[in-house]
Amino acid sequence: MATREATVADLAREGAEYAFDRFRTDFGVEEKSGKTDLVTDVDLATQQRIVSAIEDRFSDDEIVGEEEDERKTIPENGCAWVIDPIDGTHNYAHGMNEWTTSVAFVEDGETVTTANVAPALGEEYASTADELTHNGQTVSVSDKRDTETFRVASTLREKTEDRRAERATTSEIIKRFGELRVLGTAQLTLSAVASGALDAAVGLDPAPNDWDTIAGVHQVRSAGGTVTDVQGDEWTPGSPGLVASNGWAHDELVAVAQAHFE
Repeated sequence: MATREATVADLAREGAEYAFDRFRTDFGVEEKSGKTDLVTDVDLATQQRIVSAIEDRFSDDEIVGEEEDERKTIPENGCAWVIDPIDGTHNYAHGMNEWTTSVAFVEDGETVTTANVAPALGEEYASTADELTHNGQTVSVSDKRDTETFRVASTLREKTEDRRAERATTSEIIKRFGELRVLGTAQLTLSAVASGALDAAVGLDPAPNDWDTIAGVHQVRSAGGTVTDVQGDEWTPGSPGLVASNGWAHDELVAVAQAHFE
């Protein structure tokens, strides 16, 4: 039997392939917490396929998943899998390519191996303790130091109650940094920071979901980047907000996020 570490990327690919086969076809779409918080039939089916594959191979492991009744937080002890079947469901449901299937393996609360697979873009990011690969090639965060040319992204979907803070942060980023991007998928955004396509990412969600963050955070760190909460402390699951960067202007980014965090 393959080890858990060797299985992570295979599970993410399997889920991504299933979702991609149904991309831009007819499928059911429902609202969750609001009109822009969507879940599709494909989200549910993709997660079920990944969960079944894990249960067949590692039946004693815990599973943390976005959909249905899987547990929602990482256990402190033992082996666990963190799954987001389609991160960027809103994009997926509207035929946009920016979405990814995310799988991470965690042991005793520490992330060991991750994979984010974005089949519509032809992108695959995988991380171990000290390496990030992008489509099989080792990559790292950018070495850019000129903040006026930084490409900064928002990691999380804007919610009605967060709009004032988000807009204030957006305005400040545009003033102090080069460009602001919104991809509509937290995991893919963090993968982009890890691979150097983006220079930083900022999220103001006071309690980011584990499935939105765990894999991407590990990838940024494995690629030599820095990830903290909005207070500048080391980011861990449950931390308030999230700031990820190549490290060169991290304190400045934290200051911007902290000023508008509510």
